Amino acid sequence: MEDWIEQLDINQYLPGLLGWATNILLALLILIVGLWAAGRIGKSVRRMGERHEKLDDTLFRFLGSVAKYVIMAFVAVAVLNRFGVETTSIVALLGAAGLAVGLALQGAMSNLAAGVMLMIFRPYKVGDFVDAAGSFGKVEEITLFTTVLQTFDNQQVVIPNGQIWGEKIVNHSHHPIRGVEMAFGVSYDTDIDKAKEVIRKVFADHPLILDDPEPVVVVNTLGDSAVEFATRPFVNGEDYFTVRFSVPEQVKKALDAAGIEIPFPHRKVILVNET
Repeated sequence: MEDWIEQLDINQYLPGLLGWATNILLALLILIVGLWAAGRIGKSVRRMGERHEKLDDTLFRFLGSVAKYVIMAFVAVAVLNRFGVETTSIVALLGAAGLAVGLALQGAMSNLAAGVMLMIFRPYKVGDFVDAAGSFGKVEEITLFTTVLQTFDNQQVVIPNGQIWGEKIVNHSHHPIRGVEMAFGVSYDTDIDKAKEVIRKVFADHPLILDDPEPVVVVNTLGDSAVEFATRPFVNGEDYFTVRFSVPEQVKKALDAAGIEIPFPHRKVILVNET
């Protein structure tokens, strides 16, 4: 044993040991600096969304996480490369695995891409009333994969973002002031000017209907049994449904009080006695 130790030439192994020690130190340095940079960049991206009101927090949290893990992947490749590991095959393997996962989850990836587009272009936001993908309701939550609506009968509707982005989106809350389309019919014996005055007075007395823009009251068409008025009072967006469901009753009562008939379709039958 002593003879073997005496014959051992440390200088023979010293360069290799120094090389391994250098690689370990450099790998640790790359790992520490890379993890620090990944964390800092991820936080910076997330804070960018928090500082600006017009930017969506969810999107920037997602982008911050993506940036962090992409940097960590490059750090891992760099660390392995310091130890002489052939990283080309690893990258190719990860790429093939990513492609396989993407094909298997193409529906989810489609919803993810649509969610990113919705958060970038923001056709609606939380609290808006929207008509999208055949559903109507108030937007409760927007995630990267789904949009959650609450309907008027207090149901929750979860819609994949891919369905929303691929179809027409109607945002009823986009503009602060909205016109409420309503139609009323009166009999042909009615004084049209008097009927207009009654309807305008209902609009003027309503506390939620705006004076500017001025409400629209016009004769729209001459129907089979009625003169039909098209009306459009203007309201603040949050008062739309209150006005839409309260005004028809008030107009009906006002027309009745003024002695104005609201006709209904009827048919005149003539009996002929051939005997």
